[in-house]
Amino acid sequence: MASPTVQPVAHENLGDRVAAEVLHFIASGEFAPGDRLPAERRLAEMLDVSRVSVRAGLQQLKAQGLLTAVRGGGTRVAEPPTGADPALTALAQIDRGSLADLLDIRSLLESWAVRRAAEKATDEDIALIEIQVERMRNSAENRAQVDMDFHLAIAKASGSTVYRHLLGVIRGTLFEMLRYNRDELFGEPKDDAAVMQQHEAILTALKNRDGDAASAAMVAHLAWVRTHYVAAGLFS
Repeated sequence: MASPTVQPVAHENLGDRVAAEVLHFIASGEFAPGDRLPAERRLAEMLDVSRVSVRAGLQQLKAQGLLTAVRGGGTRVAEPPTGADPALTALAQIDRGSLADLLDIRSLLESWAVRRAAEKATDEDIALIEIQVERMRNSAENRAQVDMDFHLAIAKASGSTVYRHLLGVIRGTLFEMLRYNRDELFGEPKDDAAVMQQHEAILTALKNRDGDAASAAMVAHLAWVRTHYVAAGLFS
């Protein structure tokens, strides 16, 4: 009688599993763009695999452009591309009317992000946002960059990797909008005072972990900006 044929047992590719687990950490915001991953030994312990499997999984993600090697050793989550669409930034510079569309889009996106930040932010996240507000209060120069840093800090506090990547795509255009707003459109001291008060209201809502109030404060801030755009004839 012939011996039965033994079928090989399928073994899980542990490198694939490592890649999938790390990708899940990135998608969930556990590892955010720019964050350094734990050391290989620590990842191996977390995922209950060998360091060889960890290296294989990380290499997969590096090949996809999701991770980058750190000089001197280690691995970091890849940052979203800055100014990924230079044509859009150029359009914002030559056609101020295009900023009107961006403003309406910002109102939808940022009201969602700040509500999520109120719910998800760590104490360290809130402290970073507070630092940006303090910089805004004490800096008469680089107002656009400080304003940008405030909104980037909210993006980080939201814990949403998707939102941070979206913001990365329009980062150059957003900076051009903020530069126009702060350096050209808001020319009166009362405008700076109003912007300061509006950002403080957003911070207060975040510190109180009040998502509704944070969202409403962001919408009110961008609605105030919209009145200036209307006065400047940017909305048809």
